[in-house]
Amino acid sequence: MDRFYISPDCWSPDDLRLTGEEGHHAVRVMRKKPGDRIEVFDGKGRWARGVVSACERSELSLTCEEEGSSAAVSPQVNLAVAIPKGKTMDLIVQKAVELGVNGIQPLATRNTVVKISPKEGAEKSQKWQRVALEACKQCGQNDLPSVAPVASLETFLQNSGDGARVIASLAPGAVPVREHLESLPVTCSQVSFLVGPEGDFTSDEIAAAIDRGFHPVTLGDIVLRVETACMFLVSAARYRFS
Repeated sequence: MDRFYISPDCWSPDDLRLTGEEGHHAVRVMRKKPGDRIEVFDGKGRWARGVVSACERSELSLTCEEEGSSAAVSPQVNLAVAIPKGKTMDLIVQKAVELGVNGIQPLATRNTVVKISPKEGAEKSQKWQRVALEACKQCGQNDLPSVAPVASLETFLQNSGDGARVIASLAPGAVPVREHLESLPVTCSQVSFLVGPEGDFTSDEIAAAIDRGFHPVTLGDIVLRVETACMFLVSAARYRFS
């Protein structure tokens, strides 16, 4: 069953309506017509299934037959990652959403190859948010993760919040990620992962992250690409707390 998104502020079980880009996609691209069954979700856990009752240009109305809400997954998993080259960030966002990440923070660090202006950063964040939405629609995820605007590592560390904090590290003395995750209590409500760029964080950046409570962990003897490290960490957390 095809799935579409209705923003929380427009959600009303008595008047479920697709407009804007989602309405255009449903009517013009997916060719939905009265009588078709579809599913909609609001990105906050709510979902509804029903029958298309009316279509008009780029707007679609749905008669709700069934509705519900998805239970929140615990702990919340947040991923902060230095922006890699090319379209790799698209892949990171897509796969992180499929693995149930709750928030994604793209970072600009000293060794980040990609240099992004504030305007470009805003545009890219909007693009990555759309990638996250498409991933939710495809995989059945009813909670839409937020993709934050691109931030410097310094800004992120100043506002990194509470909960368990982990930084992927190549430095000697970093503990295995399995060992660290198993040391966390099952009641842990939030885990934040920090992954560096292709050239890794500088020693000063690593020290700053540790000062802010991030624990350095190793992902093994093999040096992983940025996207692989992200998937490794999120998967390990979901396995640990499943």
